[in-house]
Amino acid sequence: MSRAPRPRRTRSTIQWIAVAARRRRRRLSRGVLARSHAYDAPVLTGGWRGRALVLVLCVLVAGCAQRPDAAAPVTLVFKHAKILGPSDPVPALLREFERRHPGVRVQAESLSWNSDDQHQFFVINLEGRGATFDVMMLDVVWVAEFARAGWLLDLSPWVTRAELEPHFPSTIAPATWNGRVWAMPWLMNVGILYYRADLLGKYGLTPPRTWEALVDQVVRVRAAERNPRLDGVLWQGRQYEGLTVNALEAIWANGGRMFGADGTVFPEEERAAGGLAFLRALIVSGVSPSWVTAADEELSRRHFGDGRAIFLRNWPYAMDLFQAAGSPVRGRVGMAPLPGRVGGAVSAASSGGAHLGVNRRTRHPELAVALVRFLAEAEAQKTMTVGGALNPTRMALYHDRDVVRVHPDFPLVHDLMLRARPRPVTPAYLMLSTTLQPEFSAALVGVKSPRQAIEHARLRLSYLLEGLR
Repeated sequence: MSRAPRPRRTRSTIQWIAVAARRRRRRLSRGVLARSHAYDAPVLTGGWRGRALVLVLCVLVAGCAQRPDAAAPVTLVFKHAKILGPSDPVPALLREFERRHPGVRVQAESLSWNSDDQHQFFVINLEGRGATFDVMMLDVVWVAEFARAGWLLDLSPWVTRAELEPHFPSTIAPATWNGRVWAMPWLMNVGILYYRADLLGKYGLTPPRTWEALVDQVVRVRAAERNPRLDGVLWQGRQYEGLTVNALEAIWANGGRMFGADGTVFPEEERAAGGLAFLRALIVSGVSPSWVTAADEELSRRHFGDGRAIFLRNWPYAMDLFQAAGSPVRGRVGMAPLPGRVGGAVSAASSGGAHLGVNRRTRHPELAVALVRFLAEAEAQKTMTVGGALNPTRMALYHDRDVVRVHPDFPLVHDLMLRARPRPVTPAYLMLSTTLQPEFSAALVGVKSPRQAIEHARLRLSYLLEGLR
């Protein structure tokens, strides 16, 4: 019986592709330069030359894959304290920076206005290496601390000493540490005595220059006004950095120092105790309300701004809020230097303010430094001053016509800035301050005598500094 013819086996399209692929691999494995179609690129894989070429190509491809797209936008994150003035010029300044740097976007993120809260935020994020921001607005007393911790980018390769010269001397010292530049001065503060010009003028009084005159004027005005809701002198007595500032100003005004030339803590111990005793006496006598021991800048500023006090110690930012439309004290407030003791030391106001630093781990150091330098330029500081009621660190702006037109008291503020005293510049400043605060607070509330508080503070600081050596 004859067999039926076997059906002819046909290959599908997929099978033909598979066969062609196997033949191609065999040709390539022999090091043959092959083209399967007219449009195939030559491939050489056999021999040492072929392997070397493949290795080079792999390296080039890998490098291209890791290189960011040059056209991709860059985002810088700028962390700064909340602007407390009548307006916030920061967004407009950042848009101008973006215009000058195409492809760069700056994202501003504001923090609490309280300096202690800001410090805690930065320390937690920078210490944990989880910081995602590039530029920081820093309290002047943090710069040395952050530089020593390795959190700040050294700006010395970009910023020369000559570039710092237009700024107030008391702002340059905190921007540098160990002979290097770690931050750019941006905004400045100085302790100022605000007074009710209408009330002093009503009774023929001029701003007091001594502690005794300050107390005497409070007694006279309150007796004449017969207003039980009118307080005398407001200041910042809550246990935080503001208390350190107020206490140091009182100690300086009484001829005392925090450190002697040889490093001795409170070398004029009696004068330091006398400064604390004056603050305590303000509370005991009722010249200052008892609640000042819980007051910070904003609580005391709002109380004075409501027309409920004769004098206020605060920073320059408050004046524009007092002069704002709708303010109960608009046109009724003046500014003067902080008073000192009779026949003794001239009042010594503390300098404060903010510097701009760059996160050492930023992915865009050149751009971050460019942003810092841009914000510290004269034009940018002028914008902050005119639009945001913030005080510049550049001395010339205090006599700029446009600035003085908006802030007619700036020539006076300029003189106060020149006499301002910086707090100690040391990486351990925050530890020193937090050591002092409970002692100062204990003296204000009467738990310790001023002499005991200074003695205990001296012992604790000496012990702390010895451990840091």
